[in-house]
Amino acid sequence: MESMKTVVKSTKKATKRYPIVKRGIDVLGASVGLLLLTPLFLILTAIIKLSDVSAPVVFKQERIGKNGTRFMMYKFRTMVPNAEAKLEELLQFNEVEGAMFKMKQDPRITKVGRFLRKTSIDELPQLVNVLKGEMSLVGPRPPLEREVAEYSVRDYRRLSITPGCTGLWQVSGRNDVSFAEMVNLDLEYIQKVSFSLDMHILIRTVRVILVPNSAY
Repeated sequence: MESMKTVVKSTKKATKRYPIVKRGIDVLGASVGLLLLTPLFLILTAIIKLSDVSAPVVFKQERIGKNGTRFMMYKFRTMVPNAEAKLEELLQFNEVEGAMFKMKQDPRITKVGRFLRKTSIDELPQLVNVLKGEMSLVGPRPPLEREVAEYSVRDYRRLSITPGCTGLWQVSGRNDVSFAEMVNLDLEYIQKVSFSLDMHILIRTVRVILVPNSAY
């Protein structure tokens, strides 16, 4: 009986400690990442700028975070400048069911952007979001407001924790995974959240970047 009490007490202590340690890992990981990736950022800035001098290098888009909090998420620009305006006419070609838009041959994506998306390099500026506390290294992807408007009560559970740069969805097939499967993976992560699971996802994310998956 005493042994069982010790296990329960230890588990509760680890659970309380997790958010604090996770935040520390986020800050350290994002800081080191931004420092080491500075040369790559400079090269990508030059390449993206040369492809369209008048367009911004970094794309900012409002996303929905933990408990419905709005924030501006950063990405390297992979689409034409007026991509959002063109979305309405492309919605009929959506290739996934549910509150998400995906199109393999999206005409809005630039040549440089297609490579950046394939390797997930376009997501790297989100390390700034991690430093600001708006995102974590690991967690559910932050959705758009128009996507959240279509959420069911179950889907809303994705917003119960801080969104992440990577997660179970990204390392489990990404664009080959349906919206319903993505929600299932996110809820599985939320239920099983732990340091070991976070590390497992981060390691698999590195492999996905080095050996591009189904991202488009």
